[in-house]
Amino acid sequence: NNMDVLNPNPVVYDIQTPLRRGEDDPSSWNDEESEPFDALEVYELLRSLKDPEHPQLTLEQLKVVDYSLLDVKDDTNYIRVFFTPTVPHCTMATVIGLCIRIKLLRSLPNRFKVDVFITPGSHSLEKDVNKQLNDKERVAAALENKNLLDMINGAIG
Repeated sequence: NNMDVLNPNPVVYDIQTPLRRGEDDPSSWNDEESEPFDALEVYELLRSLKDPEHPQLTLEQLKVVDYSLLDVKDDTNYIRVFFTPTVPHCTMATVIGLCIRIKLLRSLPNRFKVDVFITPGSHSLEKDVNKQLNDKERVAAALENKNLLDMINGAIG
């Protein structure tokens, strides 16, 4: 039923394939060395997340996540992610932000502080959603909602 879908025909973009530096060359592999995390590595974790409203599409295909909107500082253990909802009144913005946050929490070493924000100017409730996504208690409370957790786990895959 497409009556409930806020953006029934989102623009779908071609996906890019960022290449890691020299990773295809096995002689450059070194198991002893722990490489710092960079934006490309974080992007690889986020690009395949599924859109809660269009589960057949990824956040990369909808340009909700974009490599250029990631700020990764390995030396200070800080990651900031901006994401761009497909429409300014997207009711799924908080869910998408939670998907991004949970995926990174589950995938990265816990030394990282992760902040997730809506790209400035891209959503009508930007301040409210940002506040919710970066408040530990609110995030914990949201994850106690089984339906919401199921939706997040479905998007993470």
